[in-house]
Amino acid sequence: MDEKIKKQMLRHNEILSKYATKDEDAYYLKEYEADIRPPFFRDIDRIIYSLGYIRYQDKTQVFAGVDHDHISKRMIHVQFVSKIARTIGRALGLNEDLIEASALGHDLGHVPFGHQGEKILNEISLEYKEGYFNHNIQSVRNLMNIENYGQGLNISVQVLDAIMCHNGEFLLGKYEPREKTKEEFLEEYHNSYKDIKQNTSLKPMTLEGCVVRVSDLIAYLGRDIDDAVRLKLLKREDIPEEITKVLGNNTKDIVNTCINDIIKNSYNKDYILLSEDVYKAILNLKKFNYENIYNKAMTNEYFLKLKEMFKTLFLKYLDDLKTNNDKSLIISSYLNNMDLQYKTNNTKERIVLDYIAGMTDEYFLKEYKKNK
Repeated sequence: MDEKIKKQMLRHNEILSKYATKDEDAYYLKEYEADIRPPFFRDIDRIIYSLGYIRYQDKTQVFAGVDHDHISKRMIHVQFVSKIARTIGRALGLNEDLIEASALGHDLGHVPFGHQGEKILNEISLEYKEGYFNHNIQSVRNLMNIENYGQGLNISVQVLDAIMCHNGEFLLGKYEPREKTKEEFLEEYHNSYKDIKQNTSLKPMTLEGCVVRVSDLIAYLGRDIDDAVRLKLLKREDIPEEITKVLGNNTKDIVNTCINDIIKNSYNKDYILLSEDVYKAILNLKKFNYENIYNKAMTNEYFLKLKEMFKTLFLKYLDDLKTNNDKSLIISSYLNNMDLQYKTNNTKERIVLDYIAGMTDEYFLKEYKKNK
């Protein structure tokens, strides 16, 4: 019976494109024990049942501290990415399990208060000689070294790589996968802490990873406009006509245009391609969003206040670790539950960075009020 079930679970391999990643190609950093689930399918399960996945629900996407029921949180964003990427993947005959796992796990390393919080934590990390802090790298670290109480979740290298290389901030007109060994993946991962250029030059090892990367960008561009309109930060007619005549001016039209363009230009190809018109329109929309949404989503006064809050908490927790203050939550609620290997293989500074990075916005604010 088990063999029949396994065959049924693997039936999608029979219709995959020759450029797709087959389930039999999955490999891991640790020994892998197979069950009836295909490997990438099991990766999905491990990610959605992780503690980091639960915390998506109270992490900023773009707008922090906004009292509005219909403004996106990080949880909504990763689901949008997953749906967009799976639509493209199904049309191109790619492995949807690999795509879904990568999409749902891609932002696990995002810190409280989104990219602004990430910028602050990067400054702290560099100041304390812990290297560059990038949320995509922290997402991989979360799955390899923090989840499961410091033992990691043993996610496939293909999914870890797609998560590491997902950064939608860097738009390309053409996305081509780059073959890697397990050792090359780990080298890129470790180099990202030391070399500022490494993180901007990452390319996924699979076509599925390429799809997730471009889908990340598609998912947030339109939705962030919708959120900004709801908050009355801009009007749809503010978007330049050179953009709207190609993409539209709302999530539905932007997503639909981009998906169809990618499918049309990438079908039966070993790369993901945007047409010149759509590529230029996305590039211009991204620039428009930065000037009219992202650079205005948080006041400079609030950003400076956040910097002070992050630094206060960092120094407090670091002192708690140095003095073994067992009443501090970083010890009683976090470190005491972690595996011995995690405790001994990481500096106190890295442990504090991990702890703060994993916080939800609300938990961060609560801890600051208690410790300031």
